[in-house]
Amino acid sequence: MAVRQEVGLALLALPALCAAETDAAVLEQLERLSERLQQVEKRNDELERRVRELTPTATAAVLSRAAGPGAAATAAATGTPAAPQWGDRVQALEQEQRTLAQQVQGLVRPLDVPEGADAGPSFEGTVVAVGQHINADGSEDGDSHGRLNYRGDLLVSLPAGYVGEARGTALAQLRFGQGGGVATRPTHTGTVNSTTFEAEAGSDQTYAVIAQALYHLEWPLDAGRFNDQAGTRAELTLGKLDIFTLFDQNQVAGDEAAAFLNNVFVHNPMLDSGGDIGADSFGFTPGLRAAYFHEGESTTWGLSAGVFASGEGAEFGGVGGPMVIVQAEFSPKQINGEPRGNYRLYAWTNGRTTELDDETEQRHSGFGLSVDQKLGREWNLFGRYGQRFDGDGAFDKALTFGFEHGGRLWGRARDAVGFAYGWLHTDDAWHRATAADPTLVGFRASGNERVAELYYRLRLNDQLDAPDFQLIQRAGGDPDASSVTVFGLRGTLGF
Repeated sequence: MAVRQEVGLALLALPALCAAETDAAVLEQLERLSERLQQVEKRNDELERRVRELTPTATAAVLSRAAGPGAAATAAATGTPAAPQWGDRVQALEQEQRTLAQQVQGLVRPLDVPEGADAGPSFEGTVVAVGQHINADGSEDGDSHGRLNYRGDLLVSLPAGYVGEARGTALAQLRFGQGGGVATRPTHTGTVNSTTFEAEAGSDQTYAVIAQALYHLEWPLDAGRFNDQAGTRAELTLGKLDIFTLFDQNQVAGDEAAAFLNNVFVHNPMLDSGGDIGADSFGFTPGLRAAYFHEGESTTWGLSAGVFASGEGAEFGGVGGPMVIVQAEFSPKQINGEPRGNYRLYAWTNGRTTELDDETEQRHSGFGLSVDQKLGREWNLFGRYGQRFDGDGAFDKALTFGFEHGGRLWGRARDAVGFAYGWLHTDDAWHRATAADPTLVGFRASGNERVAELYYRLRLNDQLDAPDFQLIQRAGGDPDASSVTVFGLRGTLGF
């Protein structure tokens, strides 16, 4: 190329220039400019090849602009180039490099495939199996027993074109499983095993449903961030959804396939175990969510709002009185651009929940907080709080907190141990109801149900095996209840 000839002439002239001027500073400057020119030329070559690959019809115009008229004649006409001319040439080449980069971006965009993205569908799947054993005093029928279950999830996502500047993604989730898990005495806790999945026919048959089917749009509002982190953006998601992937998220306590199994630790107990979410029997519901996220250099903050069908509407059996939830979140970043903590505050109202009789429709409203925080390399803390301020239920306040600690300390860097503890406060309305009619649950409910869970996650290749122990005291607010103890073993495979 003409630039290489120019660099070659300059390098041949170096001995004469140094002998005439004996100026070490000029020699050093020329060497730096030579290295800089080589780097710029290498980048230009890469961009030119990219342009040729994208569209041959645009190659001639781009290369003619990049070469420039008379580029090879400058060195021949002047003999040894002076340092200022070299500086001008470097600036000109860098400008041409930017022009080529813009041309590449312009050619890529009409293909609807962002740079580095896969044009085809992507697949992700997990299978988790759980075995649990409950003590006699904690079981529903007074007999100690054990149960097995398994659950599988297959997620398929694919690029779904553009709507203006917004990039679209379609996602579908197939969920299948078998087994209902152990049955406990009356508790505020929804379930001690959040991985169970079976139809009304019972555990003698495998069951499968389309759990999620959604369309997601994302409007980029600035460039991406360090380490492939998304930039400031607006989002819109609609379809049949899992609300907890969009609200009340938590990096420590939010995945029953790898962390805590008890439902009160997987999500905010007021929404899930308490029933205020109003989703279908598997936890999914049709709806939409809009969000805005601002990405700063050291922090991220976001606002989101969602409207979801509730009650019969969650099962496509009716309309009216939707579940509405809004959330504000804040995340300080680590040096690599990833969050070192997440703080989420949200409030909800749902016109399709029910009174204590589980039949009469009643509006429930409340607020919650979800926090997770990294401390050093191994400690990950979490906490949640929820409170209902409108409507009646078995409990009206819930506080849960805990941690996960990595196994690097004992030479098992991929392992982890987790512990959580929680209080579920009995609703005054439920206290009065059970006091007036002892046949409801067989005792007068009061005070707090206390829940604890401990697990160890042992990673073998891509497999997770986790022994798990749970303890429930004052189950359902019964001051005379014996402790409920549940031992379990979980195995997880991902692909």
